[in-house]
Amino acid sequence: MLQKIAILGTGAIGGSIGLDLTEAGFDVILIDAWPSHVDAMKEQGLRVSMPGSEHHMPVRAYHLHEIYTLNPQLDLILLCSKSYDSVWLAHFIRPYLKKDGVLVCVQNSLNDEWVAPIIGPERDIGCVIELSAEVTSPAQIKRNTNRQGTWLAPGELNGQITSRLTDIEKILSHVGTSTKTANIWGAKWSKLIANAMTQGPIGMLGIKSSEAVILPGYVELATLAGQETYAVSQALGVNIEPVFGLTEKDFSGSVEEAIQTLFTTLVKHIGPHSRNAVVQDHSKGRRTEVDYLNGLVAQKGKDLGIPTPINNAITLLNQQIDLGKFPAEPQNLERIRSLI
Repeated sequence: MLQKIAILGTGAIGGSIGLDLTEAGFDVILIDAWPSHVDAMKEQGLRVSMPGSEHHMPVRAYHLHEIYTLNPQLDLILLCSKSYDSVWLAHFIRPYLKKDGVLVCVQNSLNDEWVAPIIGPERDIGCVIELSAEVTSPAQIKRNTNRQGTWLAPGELNGQITSRLTDIEKILSHVGTSTKTANIWGAKWSKLIANAMTQGPIGMLGIKSSEAVILPGYVELATLAGQETYAVSQALGVNIEPVFGLTEKDFSGSVEEAIQTLFTTLVKHIGPHSRNAVVQDHSKGRRTEVDYLNGLVAQKGKDLGIPTPINNAITLLNQQIDLGKFPAEPQNLERIRSLI
């Protein structure tokens, strides 16, 4: 039984999951590197507002350094950090994961590729998640998709359907609709296609998804980014998997139709008032995950000899925003043309 649970990285996604599982009665600890956030959770609990409901729960929150003294022996770790923090956090938490325990990468990108060698592939389970949220202040989260609108798909890296996978599916059902998959890599690549069309391209514009899709030229740019990502996945022999609650029937048309379905479904589900993670990061002056989304597609394309000029340009423009060369603004849709 997966009894002792830790959420490692309790930002918008991890915090939302941590509150849901705490509210459901699981034995959960929340671990984070942001001191003010952890202190606020210790003092006042965690508040999560979502469409249709408000939630406020006392939670067991810990600073990273407190884990050394606490010395927890964990059955299940849900890694919810940004992709660029995955490697060092996997090394950090490995001593506290039981020998027969499991770590689930509840993240964007293909984090299992670099986490599994650290903790052991037999202790790694992948997960695709669709949940839109934002930390508005320490211990305060605005969740744009409620539990009915949240979707998760855990899967064993080797494609087997195991009893522990079924247990994790049941645990995650308290967060949203949870459906285990026998093709986690296909599901991960489907999410990467959707993210390549939304996170970096909308992030560089600094606006909401609903505002981006009506800008002249945006949908065309996003579609090309998705097509490049699909081409890389096919060169790797990946069979893309329906995600976000879609079915094989939704993917039965052409490649272009499947890509467009992924894009429109994600934009629709996250709602008209939400800002994606890259927009949030640019607005707060934080590092973004674009290097692990569009940038990862570009790197894998380069390794395979597949041109990815659109993903290259999206990655570069977001890097230039990080360096302060340009602000995140709609005019970047014009600037990117010079990079393609």
